[in-house]
Amino acid sequence: MPIATPDTYAEMIARAKAGRFAYPAINVSSTQTLNAALRGFADAESDGIIQVSTGGAEYLSGPTVKDRVRGAVAFAAFAHEAAKSYDVQIALHTDHAPVDAVENWVKPLLAASTERVKSGGDPLFGSHMWDGSAVPLEENLKLAEELLALSAEAKTLLEIEVGVVGGEEDGVAHEINDKLYTTVEDGLATAAALGTGEKGTYLTALTFGNVHGVYKPGNVKLRPEILRDIQQAVGEKYGKEKPFNLVFHGGSGSTAEEVAAAVDYGVVKMNIDTDTQYAFTRPVVEHMFKNYDGVLKIDGEVGNKKAYDPRAWGKAAEAGMAERIVEACQWLRSAGQRMR
Repeated sequence: MPIATPDTYAEMIARAKAGRFAYPAINVSSTQTLNAALRGFADAESDGIIQVSTGGAEYLSGPTVKDRVRGAVAFAAFAHEAAKSYDVQIALHTDHAPVDAVENWVKPLLAASTERVKSGGDPLFGSHMWDGSAVPLEENLKLAEELLALSAEAKTLLEIEVGVVGGEEDGVAHEINDKLYTTVEDGLATAAALGTGEKGTYLTALTFGNVHGVYKPGNVKLRPEILRDIQQAVGEKYGKEKPFNLVFHGGSGSTAEEVAAAVDYGVVKMNIDTDTQYAFTRPVVEHMFKNYDGVLKIDGEVGNKKAYDPRAWGKAAEAGMAERIVEACQWLRSAGQRMR
């Protein structure tokens, strides 16, 4: 199938919310990891979201070029073609964008999508994230309002973050403290500024102890009930059940029970990066250890071309990452839920 259209993406979100499942949102930084994500979703018979961060987009443009707009456009162009080989719906998304990245990354991409829409086509991406966690809530929501209007013109969705995800990702870092927990008051302020759908559909990353990075189960103190309380408070005020389409960031180290609770409270998208990075790299390490004499020209020998051919270890890496994505789909209950 081709990349999900705006109408299809909206239906994906609605189906997930109604069916109490969520889509893994897989960060990629190369065509290999993109292919692995497509394969993983297809193997799980799950629709899904594939996304790129500012750092991932810069890497895709070429490590010495570091042009995040060009890298994102190249990623989207490849994805639009490659996705046609798989019988699942895939939405494209750009991940965490702090203030500087909004001006020199998100807005140029929105402008490109708007031009495509005006010409009768579909947007380049299905959604973009504005990460306002580092600025005061009032400033966060003010820019979110502007971006929500621009997103409507581009026929894309907007993702925002209200609260703080601890740890570090692509240079965006936060301390691990009480700011990791979004309040009911924050949720009410968000609905007052952005509405509950009448101004356009948006995704909301509310924080409940989330931390980016690598953590063992039990080390991250998640409180999914925060999501429940915010949904209830805002829902009662506006007469809507689960008014927010929620996003789960920083899920490494979460237990199955915590993930399930978050989905029950309205999470429709869960970002996955750390775990899939490891799943991609681990088979490469195994290949190098097992084929040490072949991948290196030791003591004047010639090595083994079949061993050091990037396709040899690349296939194993893609398979490992795809397997981890299937597992994520099972945890989030999206496995077997693909749109027919």
